[in-house]
Amino acid sequence: MIFKIFNTFKLLKLFNTFKLSNPFKLSNPFNPYKLFNPYKLFKLCGLFGLFGLLGCTESLVTGGSEGSMDWHVFRGDSALSGYTAAKLPEKPKLLWTYKGNFRTSASPVVDKGTTYWCDKRGHIRGVDLNGNEVFEYDLQTAVEATPVIHDSTLFVGRIDGKMTALSLASKDTLWTYETMGQISASPNIVNFGGRKAVVFGSYDNYLYCLDYRTGALISRFESGYYINGAVAVSGNFAIFGGCDSWLRVIDCRTGIANDSLHFDASLPASPAIAGEFCYVADYSGNVYEAVLDGGKIARHRKILKPEHENSSMISVPALDGETVYVLADERYLYAISRKASHDPAKSGETNAQGERTIKWKYLLKGNVGDSSPLVCGERIVVCTKTGVISVINARDGSLEWEYDAGEQIIGSPAVIDGHLFILTSKGTLFCFG
Repeated sequence: MIFKIFNTFKLLKLFNTFKLSNPFKLSNPFNPYKLFNPYKLFKLCGLFGLFGLLGCTESLVTGGSEGSMDWHVFRGDSALSGYTAAKLPEKPKLLWTYKGNFRTSASPVVDKGTTYWCDKRGHIRGVDLNGNEVFEYDLQTAVEATPVIHDSTLFVGRIDGKMTALSLASKDTLWTYETMGQISASPNIVNFGGRKAVVFGSYDNYLYCLDYRTGALISRFESGYYINGAVAVSGNFAIFGGCDSWLRVIDCRTGIANDSLHFDASLPASPAIAGEFCYVADYSGNVYEAVLDGGKIARHRKILKPEHENSSMISVPALDGETVYVLADERYLYAISRKASHDPAKSGETNAQGERTIKWKYLLKGNVGDSSPLVCGERIVVCTKTGVISVINARDGSLEWEYDAGEQIIGSPAVIDGHLFILTSKGTLFCFG
C-alpha cells in the first residue's frame, strides 16, 4: 500500500521531536578528499530579473529562458526558483488536450517541445506540440515523482525505491539504482566532486548522489527522517529540507555536509534559491528566508506566519528579483517583498516581525493544494486543487486571465516559448498558446 504522506506530516506536526545532536551522518564508501577534486563554475547568468541575482551559478538542467523549448526540471532551473523569462501569450487560448486516462501527482517536463510525465501506474508518456503521443514506456511500478531530463535521458524516482535512467532516444533503461524507501521528489542534476550526478532524497532517510551516466553511487548523506522534497542546486552547493525539520547544505566540491538549520516543523517541500538567498516553507505554513555565505547559513528569519493554526504547506515559493510568491493560508497567493522595510506607508502591510512586507495577497477560487506558483516575467501562473488556472499581475495582484480545467490540479505548471502546460490529477494535459 502506498504510504499516506499527509497523515505522516500531520503526525510530525504534533510530535516534532527530531532535534538531533548530530544532524549530519556521512555515509560515504570512499574517501572524498582522495576521490573528489574541487571544480569551479564559470558561467555567469546575466538574464533580466531573477537570473541576474544568480551570480556564478550554472544550471545543469535547462529551461526558463526566453525562446526555449525545454523545461527539464519541474521548477524551471536547478535552483528551483520557479522563474522563467519565457513569455506567456497575452490571452492564452486552449490549443488541445491529451487524456492520459491514469491518475498522476507529477508535474510535466518538456524536452524539445515534447511534454513528458509519469502516471501512478508507471506509464511514461510523451506528447508533442500538436497533442500527439510520440513516446510511451511502462515502468510496471507505481510512480508519484516528477522526472528530470538531462542529455536526452529521463531520470525518475519510483514508489518501490528505485531511481531509473531512461533513454528518450532508444526507449531503453540505462540503469536502475535501488534505495530502501520510496522516492517521491523530483531528482536534480549537480556537479558533484567534478562529476555530473543525479541527486535525490528517499524515504529511507538518505540523500543519494549517483553518477548520472552509470548510476554508480558517489556518496550518500543520512538525515533524521524522510526526504520528501527535491534538492535545490546553486553554485557549489546543494540545499534540501527533510521531514525531520532540518535544512541542510552540501558542498558539491568536497562531498561534505557543510551546515544545517532546524525549523519549527517538518520541511516536506523543496527550497527555492536566488543567489545567496534561500526560501523554504515548513508544513505548519511558516515561510523562511535563509542567507547563505560560503556554504554556511549566516542568518535566517521568518517572513510569513500562517493566519490559522491548522494551516499546512507543501507548496514551493517562486522568486523574482524583488518578491517571493507563495501559496499560503489554504486559499491565498501572497507577494512578499524580499527587501526589508519598516515603513508600512511605503511598503504595504508589515509582517509580525516588521522585517518584510506583504505587497498584496490574492484570494484564489479554491484550496491551493500541492501546486506551486510560477513567475513568467511580470505575470504569475497559479493553479488550485479545484482545477482553476489563474494568471495574476505580479505588480498589483490583479487577475489577468482565468480558466477552469474541470479537474483537480496538484502539479506545477511548465512553460516554454509561447506555450503553457498544465497536467491534472486525472492525467489530462492542457496546452495553452
